[in-house]
Amino acid sequence: MSLPARRARPRNAIPPITYPEELPVSGRRDEIARAIDANQVVIVCGETGSGKTTQLPKICLELGRGQLGLIGHTQPRRIAASTIARRIAQELATPPGEVVGYKVRFTDRTQPGASIKLMTDGILLAETQADRELSAYDTIVIDEAHERSLNIDFLLGYLKQLLPRRPDLKLVITSATIDAERFAAHFGSADAPAPVINVSGRLYPVEVRYRPVRDEDDADDRTLMDAVVDAVDECARAGRGDVLVFLPGEREIREAAEALRKHHPPATEILPLFARLSVEEQERVFRPGTSGRRIVLATNVAETSLTVPGIRFVVDTGLARVKRYSYRNKVEQLRIEPISQAAANQRAGRCGRVAAGICIRLYDEAEFNQRPKFTDPEILRSSLAAVILRMKSLRLGEPGEFPFVEPPPGRAIADGYQLLAELNAVDDDNDLTPVGRELAKLPVDPRVGRMLLAAKERGCLHEVLIIAAALSVQDPRERPLAAQEAADQAHRRLADERSDFLTFLKLWHFVHEKIEHKKSNRKLTDELHAAFLSARRVREWRDVHSQLVTLVAELGWKPNAPLDLAQAPAFEAVHLALLAGLLGNVGTRVLDADFREPPYSGARGIKFHIWPGSPLVKKAGRWLMAAELVETSRLFARTVAGIEPGWIEKVGAHLLKRSHSDPHWEKRAGQVVALERATLYGLTVYQQRRVHFGPIDPKAAREIFIRAALVEGELDTRAPFFAHNQRLVREIRELEHKTRRLDVLVDEELIYAFYDRLIPADVCTAAGFEKWRAQAEREQPKLLFLSRDELMRHEAAGVTTELFPKSLEMRGVAMAVTYHFEPGSPRDGATLTVPLYALNQVDEARCDWLVPGMLKEKAHLLLKSLPQKLRRHCVPLPEYAAGFVERRGDRPWDTKPLTDALIDDLRQQRSLAVRPEDFKRETLPAHLSMNFKVVDEHGRQLAMGRSLPQLRAELGAEARKSFQAVAERDVKVAPELQERITDWDFGELPELLEIRRGGQTMVGFPALVDRGECCALEVFDDLEQAREKHREGLRRLFRLQLKEQVKFIDRSLAGLQTTAMQAGTVPALASVWQSFEALRGEVVDAALDRTALAEPWPADRASFHARRDEARGKLALIAQEIARLLATIVQEAAAVQKKLGAARAFPAACADVEQQLQRLFPRGFVTATPPAQLAHYPRYLKAIALRLDKLKSEPSRDAQRQAEIAALATPFLRELAARKGRADPRLEEFRWLLEELRVSLFAQELRTPMPVSARRLQKVWDALRR
Repeated sequence: MSLPARRARPRNAIPPITYPEELPVSGRRDEIARAIDANQVVIVCGETGSGKTTQLPKICLELGRGQLGLIGHTQPRRIAASTIARRIAQELATPPGEVVGYKVRFTDRTQPGASIKLMTDGILLAETQADRELSAYDTIVIDEAHERSLNIDFLLGYLKQLLPRRPDLKLVITSATIDAERFAAHFGSADAPAPVINVSGRLYPVEVRYRPVRDEDDADDRTLMDAVVDAVDECARAGRGDVLVFLPGEREIREAAEALRKHHPPATEILPLFARLSVEEQERVFRPGTSGRRIVLATNVAETSLTVPGIRFVVDTGLARVKRYSYRNKVEQLRIEPISQAAANQRAGRCGRVAAGICIRLYDEAEFNQRPKFTDPEILRSSLAAVILRMKSLRLGEPGEFPFVEPPPGRAIADGYQLLAELNAVDDDNDLTPVGRELAKLPVDPRVGRMLLAAKERGCLHEVLIIAAALSVQDPRERPLAAQEAADQAHRRLADERSDFLTFLKLWHFVHEKIEHKKSNRKLTDELHAAFLSARRVREWRDVHSQLVTLVAELGWKPNAPLDLAQAPAFEAVHLALLAGLLGNVGTRVLDADFREPPYSGARGIKFHIWPGSPLVKKAGRWLMAAELVETSRLFARTVAGIEPGWIEKVGAHLLKRSHSDPHWEKRAGQVVALERATLYGLTVYQQRRVHFGPIDPKAAREIFIRAALVEGELDTRAPFFAHNQRLVREIRELEHKTRRLDVLVDEELIYAFYDRLIPADVCTAAGFEKWRAQAEREQPKLLFLSRDELMRHEAAGVTTELFPKSLEMRGVAMAVTYHFEPGSPRDGATLTVPLYALNQVDEARCDWLVPGMLKEKAHLLLKSLPQKLRRHCVPLPEYAAGFVERRGDRPWDTKPLTDALIDDLRQQRSLAVRPEDFKRETLPAHLSMNFKVVDEHGRQLAMGRSLPQLRAELGAEARKSFQAVAERDVKVAPELQERITDWDFGELPELLEIRRGGQTMVGFPALVDRGECCALEVFDDLEQAREKHREGLRRLFRLQLKEQVKFIDRSLAGLQTTAMQAGTVPALASVWQSFEALRGEVVDAALDRTALAEPWPADRASFHARRDEARGKLALIAQEIARLLATIVQEAAAVQKKLGAARAFPAACADVEQQLQRLFPRGFVTATPPAQLAHYPRYLKAIALRLDKLKSEPSRDAQRQAEIAALATPFLRELAARKGRADPRLEEFRWLLEELRVSLFAQELRTPMPVSARRLQKVWDALRR
């Protein structure tokens, strides 16, 4: 594209131009001028000290350049730009700014009409924003191009594209150690590379000596500091002159200074020189030295551009702290690395300017030759985010296609895009977003720009402008080597313990106050110095802030009024704005971390420490953000603040990687919900958050909605179709459970397919479904109705209510029966829901019959459990079981228990003698035993199990109380229940009471209850318990009515005292009566039982009084008779006890006798034993005594007889235990037959009332078990 002719601009007068003849460039100026005049691009390679930096602009000026535009001259450092501008102005004998000006950062010292403008590379790069053609310049000189900073490489590529459009623009590239061939090829063509002019020679020669750091022997531990000291000593021996020592960092400078001060006399001045040094200390380096030697300890800041006066010797350690960017961890690493050959030559060029110089390299020549020739350009070791953003805003194309001198790797470009994506500056297609377009207008670091944008949105721009300016310059706080502790104390007074960022605000207010009340600039500088603040850096901070304020004002942004940062909302707003630019620098504390490991885990798996100088180093919370992550000896987070994880979600939602688990339907929410986990670069920000799954995966959400809400019935709706379909499904599932087969209801996939065919693809919530349904059912009301035929695979024939009733009636209480088919489940089979108040009214024998529909299977498996010799008579078993059920009729449980009925049927049909124990009930599956679920009055489950006796043992007492509470609420029954009864004054006592509850009629059993001094009338839910309580109550009522007779008996039974004492010597009787009064009371009770409680018991007032009057005359006589019998029993028992002690040599027989005594003498045996049997006790005891007498002479015969007894006693005791206290007259009779058998076997001479033998008793037992 051709440009219109440019007019000469007015410029200030230029004095005659002269050149220092001693400089090598001056001798080649004509050749250089011709090359510049004839070529658009010229590359000048001039050794250090050749004068290229100061003379090239003058050569261009003499050629007539600077008329159509400025001669732009770039330097990599601000101090170099300002220093060189002053030096050229001095050589031209003009005031600074008139002909030669400079612009650094935001400070412009260039007057209108000036011809030469010194500036940093960044300034020229920033001007491309507003002046894309760089029309303000007709010549550009890029100095120190070998440094290859980001700005330099971007400028070179930009100029490569600009030069064809600006044929009038001249470009001069110069450096002492430039890769001339690469640059010539870049700016030329394959046939005609750009011309290169080499300017060789220095003012004085430089001798290079190699002194590698080596241990001379095992005893010597030579270090780098030792080598530095030795090299400085060698320089001192070579002659006078100052020494410049290059060291990698500030720490090494401090160590070297300490080593040199110990080694050199006080007259030697040791000066540090590094970028963070205060202005005063830097000026000491550039002032001419005193008569003594000066040793300047510098970082690579003195490597180029800067000329330290008086330097004759250079000591080069060969090391530098190089900033490298880790693309994987996204952190800057300041590593100490060997320098390149070009950098080493730059360092050597710092001497030889005042006299012949010596450069001592602390490494060997072979190592030097192996090092790379040139330093890696910064573009290969830095983040390219700012470059990419600038290129995007200038529409320069993709970074991979941009004409860089040395293109960055694809990984670096990708990393730059990742950072821009983190700042929400580019979208998924790497195009600028609205945020990115706004960021491109801000000539600041993209992170800082993002903070400013967020601050504008959150109303905290005033505060963030101050913090952003602070983050853009060097820290204004100083920490001199000689006053580190004092500096730390001063800085702590201005620190904010919550946030290092707010510390900048405190510093700002402190400085602002000092400026407002300053008396002079000098005193202000002194006050800042006393607070250990650098006046130069403070001024730079304020300048940056001023320029940022101007910049945002031009964009139309209005800063807010100052916020009260003590308030949480203001604190949060500021840090949310900062976090918008620092999302990659967040970290979370590692809980239970090893003390040797870094305490914080950052993005992408990195781990770091908080910078030791931060007040938050021991106070930071779980989450924090940092202004930067820098790796030195360790990875440190600098300038940190605590944050809340919720803030990350507010500003970094576009970066969160969300994963979802456990999508499920929630009936209450009416939608599919999943548990969401969000991570930021691997850090878990939150987890287990319930979110709507529909927008995340509509297809999967719809499927879950149909399956869970509609197929499984979890939809909260009153829609008719839903109630209809669910009722059909429930009915068919009940059929499945009853028939114990799961093939009646169609597969859920078929039901799912039915709904899937009808419901639109975008419906996945209850609200959306209802909206669609309402519209669809207007046209087809039965659209979603399923039919029974669609839901059933086949008809479940034979499943009727008669065979599988919904309830069973127990003593008037209808109890619900539910059916469940799930082998192994506690609910498998039929479950009877038993109200707590009716627990004791459940008929266990009836429940053993289950329901008619399950009886055939149970009968079949009971038959199958018989021994094979019995079972073989019943084959085929299924047919016999079916016949048994048919023969028992409709209500088989009305006759006898199931096992007994089956035994009778086998006897009748097959003439088989089967005993109950032949059935192996333990082999039956669990579902063939009734399952009982006990519930309270609110329907809440209290217990569940298949053992009714166990449930009664656990809840029987509570059930009884519940039953009695129900009875007390019955208006008809309640009046019958009385308290404090001392006489029969309540009318006739019925055998049972009908108790009504909720339309059901239950049966209760009234009984008198013994209350000590009186009786009460209560109702019980168990007949046997009612009889037991009624017996005790009647006995108490007769006692109360026969008080005088009882008192007389008490006086007449004084002889029982001896009986009680003798009973205490017999272990079997010792625990029966605790005292004489207890023995006497039991005798009275037994006398009352025999005289007043003979069956039938009185049931009304008349019969009670008649029985009372009848007993009054006989009571004392009966009591005396019982007392005499007891005395005899105790005497015989005492005799047995003596003989038992003499028979301890026969433990088996003794143990058998002791067990017999325990069974004969339970507590309360006098009243519990029938009178006829109690009269036989003396004979039983005499039989035991005779057995013990014969034991010594006939031990084997005794053992044989004992075995005969055990064969009958063992099954009897087992059966007794199985009855769990339930009375059985037949078992009671058999018990006394066993006692008679003992008499017959061990003491036949005592005779028995009836013939007994082991064979006779076996027949009785067999008959009893049928």
